[in-house]
Amino acid sequence: MQAEINHTDVDAAAAEAAIRACVRRFYELGGVDPLLGPIFEKTISELEPHLEIVANFWSHALLGTTRYQGTPFGVHVNLPVEPQHFARWIEIFRVAAKETMPETLSASAIARAEHMTQCFQSGLFPFKDGEGRPSRVPA
Repeated sequence: MQAEINHTDVDAAAAEAAIRACVRRFYELGGVDPLLGPIFEKTISELEPHLEIVANFWSHALLGTTRYQGTPFGVHVNLPVEPQHFARWIEIFRVAAKETMPETLSASAIARAEHMTQCFQSGLFPFKDGEGRPSRVPA
């Protein structure tokens, strides 16, 4: 179940700053990660504009702002990711969120990220291989 934010308890400016800090921290950690770093390096041509887009997404997802007008799945569908990348992504996201956000906002962000991880993985790997592992193609 997704943690809900009580918007009366969250100062909007502070929440926006925390979201930006979380996004930046995630990419700092992910950028040097042996598994995720090479993907970031190959696919993110300009970091600062990318961070702005991702912060706008999280602001939309967590605070209901309207700056993000996209479909995250469509953006990620052609990236060179495999099932093992998802576990590492969420692990790094949890660390970044806990380091940079107030507890209520962090809990909500992590719950949303966990749900997105499941949805993305199911969408990208809808089949099982002969050994029961997620696969892009049927066995």
